[in-house]
Amino acid sequence: MKSSSICLRYGHHSINLIDSPGHMDFCSEVSTAARLSDGALLLVDAVEGVHIQTHAVLRQCWIERLSPCLVLNKIDRLITELKLTPAEAYVRLLRIVQEVNGIVSAYRSEKYLSDVDSLLAASGVNPNEIENEEFDDEADEFQPQKGNVIFACALDGWGFGINKFAEIYASKLGASVNALLKALWGPWHFNPKTKMIAKKKVGESGKGNAKPMFVQFVLEPLWQVYEGALKGGDEGKAVVEKVVRSFNLSVPARELQNKDPKAVLQAVISRWLPLSDAVLSMVVRCMPDPAAAQTSRISRLMPKVEVVSEVGVDMSVLEETERVRKSVEVCDLGEDAPCVAFVSKMFAVPVKMLPHERGENGNSYGNEGEGESDECFLAFARIFSGVLHAGQSVFVLSALYDPLKKESMQKHVQEAELQSLYLMMGQGLKVVTSAKAGNVVAIRGLGQHILKSATLSSTMNCWPFSSLAFQVSPTLRVAIEPSDPADIGALLKGLRLLNRADPFVEVTVSARGEHVLSAAGEVHLERCIKDLKERFAKVSLEVSPPLVSYKETIEGEASNMLENLKALTKSTDYVEKTTPNGRCVVRVRVIKLLPSLTKLLDENPDLVGDAIGIRSGPTVKALDSQRSGITENDNPAEVLRKRIADAVESDVLSFDEIDNDHAEKCKLEWLKLLKRIWALGPRQIGPNILLTPDIKAEGTDSSVLVRGCSHVSDKLGFVSDSSDGTSVAETSSNTSQALYREAERLESSVVSGFELATAAGPLCDEPLWGLAFVVEAGISPHIEQNDESETHLQSEQYGIFAGQVIATVKDACRAAVLQNKPRLVEAMYFCELNTPTECLGAMYAVLNRRRARVLKEEMQEGSPFFTVHAYVPVSESFGFADELRKGTSGAASALLVLSHWEALPQDPFFVPRTEEEIEEFGDGSSVLPNTARKLINTVRRRKGLPVEEKVVQHGTKQRTLARKV
Repeated sequence: MKSSSICLRYGHHSINLIDSPGHMDFCSEVSTAARLSDGALLLVDAVEGVHIQTHAVLRQCWIERLSPCLVLNKIDRLITELKLTPAEAYVRLLRIVQEVNGIVSAYRSEKYLSDVDSLLAASGVNPNEIENEEFDDEADEFQPQKGNVIFACALDGWGFGINKFAEIYASKLGASVNALLKALWGPWHFNPKTKMIAKKKVGESGKGNAKPMFVQFVLEPLWQVYEGALKGGDEGKAVVEKVVRSFNLSVPARELQNKDPKAVLQAVISRWLPLSDAVLSMVVRCMPDPAAAQTSRISRLMPKVEVVSEVGVDMSVLEETERVRKSVEVCDLGEDAPCVAFVSKMFAVPVKMLPHERGENGNSYGNEGEGESDECFLAFARIFSGVLHAGQSVFVLSALYDPLKKESMQKHVQEAELQSLYLMMGQGLKVVTSAKAGNVVAIRGLGQHILKSATLSSTMNCWPFSSLAFQVSPTLRVAIEPSDPADIGALLKGLRLLNRADPFVEVTVSARGEHVLSAAGEVHLERCIKDLKERFAKVSLEVSPPLVSYKETIEGEASNMLENLKALTKSTDYVEKTTPNGRCVVRVRVIKLLPSLTKLLDENPDLVGDAIGIRSGPTVKALDSQRSGITENDNPAEVLRKRIADAVESDVLSFDEIDNDHAEKCKLEWLKLLKRIWALGPRQIGPNILLTPDIKAEGTDSSVLVRGCSHVSDKLGFVSDSSDGTSVAETSSNTSQALYREAERLESSVVSGFELATAAGPLCDEPLWGLAFVVEAGISPHIEQNDESETHLQSEQYGIFAGQVIATVKDACRAAVLQNKPRLVEAMYFCELNTPTECLGAMYAVLNRRRARVLKEEMQEGSPFFTVHAYVPVSESFGFADELRKGTSGAASALLVLSHWEALPQDPFFVPRTEEEIEEFGDGSSVLPNTARKLINTVRRRKGLPVEEKVVQHGTKQRTLARKV
């Protein structure tokens, strides 16, 4: 963890859960650690500045309602490596604090707070009057004045908060400590002639030696100690002795006379500004204790469920669940309090590493119930209420458990006995017999009952804790098989153990029967493969190349938005398919959805599922509800309807900034379409829309149109036109009622065909993305001989006609995509690179080979480093870090975070047609496959689909008829 970490505090103890046993991805480790925490220490490198991992920790603190503190580390490198002056270092530190506060404010209010330097100016005032002044930056999360920011150097063992210097200078300047706390950070300077503290006005240039008080009273003495100690000689020794006398430090003379300058420096500065005192005082002062933290986090940990009064609800159960929730809220330590704990992960420990312990009968505990002879799974848990004892029986509750429905919840609750309790002291384990609320413990004996996470309770009448919310999802997938087919059993057993040991790993079986392992990145995957080979499976493995996910869409131009909408009603712009029996004619039209609408549906599947009544997994729902700011009382349908309307309006206005009339027409057309949403796909919550056909399009012949029902629009609150039903009723008077009933039965078949088509597109069987379909299925009456009527009725009874409609709708939708310029969509990483100036050329060469798109580059102030932001395709990211290190000799570093989906502009079926294209590429036979076609062929080969390509197996010179001897 290069530039950020998270430290969790319980009671009077602090432990770093990032270094806990386990090998998970960084974001997964932060998520599991944050769930068990009361507060967090955020480490930011003073040289590299804010890192992407800093964003991850701050976001998790925001999700889990944690109180963070900031530690600016490696201050010494500003002196020794970058050679900054105290004034330059102050500007750099000020910028880092502002940037971190900007991240926090973006999560809270979607806008950054005002800069610290833009505070209202004040003339010279008495130092004791400063504490009564209201500051504009009180809304900032991190402020040295609050005491939640310290400056440190962990290598040399020193650190300080400005309260340390406020106490030192209070008596010297004759000011109160509180006044100096506010004056030692910001644009305040001290006038030695008038003994007054004044504030520099906005835009005012410095006068004389008017330096910020933080520079004059904090950084300059620190710089003097470093320069004097490292310089050595009589002059340097005099500077060090002056600082020792000024701050009344007691440093033994033998340490000051040490010939090693580094030893002299550490001896002086560690006694002057001890790091342990600075961190501990900040933790005690700024981080809440468990009781206070759980009071503010109870709505996140154990959301209150609104229970509708129904017949059969046991009120005694409700009362007990409320009592348990209250005990968790106040962190009840009593023996009679209900015991509640949360297991955030399971981690594997070799049995030989466990401390030796014996039971009451003198026999040592074996690995009972763990299923392995050399690996033991321990539960990483935090006790939120009551006291946990070794040997105690508890109930293991899953996230779907409902105490009001005990009869139907048997599969979501288990009873288990705790074999042993351990306190985790670094990497060691200490056996304990009991642990009270507020402690973090490792529990043995739950390996067969918990897969990844669960809630432990001494009573069944307890609501489970909300599931963990991970910020990213496993995106790197590989297929795994043993080198020896006889070891498939060992591989399956190893995959089960790995899946339990790492909550971020996903193990699935593909449609082709492959065992697919999903990880968060290359480093995470390498560690998982290593653990499979050496610990869990212990067999030789064959790992496939990475399986990259793609999506498919069509080309859409924003300038022709209104014309694209009108294309849905044209009678000629469609794809027509007929069922094998000739009774159903399917016509399909397709257009591309607006980008913001597609992104909204793609990134909020759980919100969409809640809005339309489809139950989805709670893990992603927890993160999405936090991301979107949905409260417990908000209606998901209303929230989604408002967001869809806002997305449509923002896109239309952005595309038509000048022509207001055109924008208004487009907006009205899209709102009309939103009233006709029949279904979403794939999986009923995807980013593709099925629209009901226009009733006016129904033919005048004897066929009947499968009209469908806009129930999704109804659930979202989009009002449907009331005139549609009456017009249909009037036209249906002359048609057979049996044919209409058959058309109603076939509505589900049309939806099923749409779902199948959106789940596997025509290019390479990848899901469709951001498309709207209109399917018009016309049913004709069956004309047959009397002797065939019995056979026809039997075929309709077994749904043969319904299956034909499903297949025809699917083929028609896929053909419509192919007809409208299909495009491949690939996932993109956001890449942040840090490199020195001399390695910029080599870094850009690597980016160009990886099809990266550079967004911006900026030089870090006060350093020779450049920060470059770019988008890198996921398919090109494998081996990117290694190539970057080789190309820059290790000088450049990069961090990748999954950003968005982006359509490739290349046409995979490009053929030269115009004169310019034929002149450039020839007649088409010599055109090389473009990037999109290469990616499509790669996926089709992996899936066993046919690939159109010319393969020359034996390239030899052509023989002529004339043979010369």
